[in-house]
Amino acid sequence: MNRGPERAYLVAVEATKTDTVWSVEDSLNELEALARTAGAEVVGTMRQRLSHPDPATYLGKGRVQELSDAEMQLNCDLIIFDDELSPTQQHNLEKLLNARVVDRTALILDIFAQHARTREGILQVELAQLEYRLPRLSGQDLAFTRQAGGSRGATGGVGGAIGVRGPGETKLEIDRRRIRSRISELKENIEDVRKQRAIYRRQRSEQAIPVVAVVGYTNAGKSTLFNTLTEAGVLVENKLFATLDPVTRHIVLPNHQEILMTDTVGFIQKLPTKLIAAFRATLEEVVEADMLLEVVDVNHENAIEQSETVNEILEDLDALAKPRVTALNKMDLVDDPEDIDTSLYPNAVPVSALQNRGLDRLLHKVADVLADTMERVDVIIPYRKGDLVELFHRRGQIVHEEHQVDGVHIVGRLPHSLRGYYLSYAES
Repeated sequence: MNRGPERAYLVAVEATKTDTVWSVEDSLNELEALARTAGAEVVGTMRQRLSHPDPATYLGKGRVQELSDAEMQLNCDLIIFDDELSPTQQHNLEKLLNARVVDRTALILDIFAQHARTREGILQVELAQLEYRLPRLSGQDLAFTRQAGGSRGATGGVGGAIGVRGPGETKLEIDRRRIRSRISELKENIEDVRKQRAIYRRQRSEQAIPVVAVVGYTNAGKSTLFNTLTEAGVLVENKLFATLDPVTRHIVLPNHQEILMTDTVGFIQKLPTKLIAAFRATLEEVVEADMLLEVVDVNHENAIEQSETVNEILEDLDALAKPRVTALNKMDLVDDPEDIDTSLYPNAVPVSALQNRGLDRLLHKVADVLADTMERVDVIIPYRKGDLVELFHRRGQIVHEEHQVDGVHIVGRLPHSLRGYYLSYAES
């Protein structure tokens, strides 16, 4: 009998020795949004101010007892901690509490398990979950199995308990050797995906079509903007991580230059390192892009912190220095647009993806920034080489074009890979 959503209690440590830009209040609010996205009902929260989380139980012992009392009074199904717990912390807490113990990493992995749709996404989520659970198997594999009735498994569907969806309920019944064997198999399969993506990117590179990767904090409106610009039909929901799999579409900029635009997975603070590693093949779309289009929910109270988190992840990916345009999205919800300091963001353009406002200006800015990445060319192309004139229009940016007696005089910019086609026609 279905008794409704699982009842979750949220717990966080406000560490005094930390360099995070997020307050514990903001972090807990986001954790609550994650819990709701996973399907839970949040019935309470607890926080404790410490120099750092207790290495044995995350909270101090007195607070753990308070947590146990609250758990019984509120009839909680699970306790969700706002940081990744060590195996020791999780084991100790499970002995002291009756409800299941889930940390932020397991919660995010659970959401990914619910939303993975393609074979690639399912493989990547399964790898991250198994690597997360392997050091935590001791003494809890049977508990996972008992509580996993109706779970979705690794192939899709809905149901089961938060934190144990995905490959868990069947995989946790087998021994460590077989789990490690499965991890190796998954890594090989994902490596095949990475190689296939590399071939695809090489083909795109040979065609000299610039690639713009859309990045941003989860739920900033990336998919809405992507759909509006490309008519891609990507799923749009008011949930965190509504889409996981990258989608690439061909579009034409206002100056008639062709580009490929790729929507990528949203970022989030404390994004599990195992998830970043598992999604390496997907995130390489960001690393290999010619430029980035960052989407910022400018109406969000933590817009600056979210953008800083995006910067931190881009730095981890060695992609921070890439040329970037920032779409300051959801301007339709801002009371006074003059209050928005656009200087905080690189090449910022205020837009409303939902209301299709400011998008033409955004695309012009993308074209301008892309132009700075290309080489200036001054050529006279003979009329018999009309295909090169057409290629220049499609792949490059034309500043000046004039039909002369001996050919078409073009001044503009081209991707470096196409420069060789025009060298013999360069103006001396």
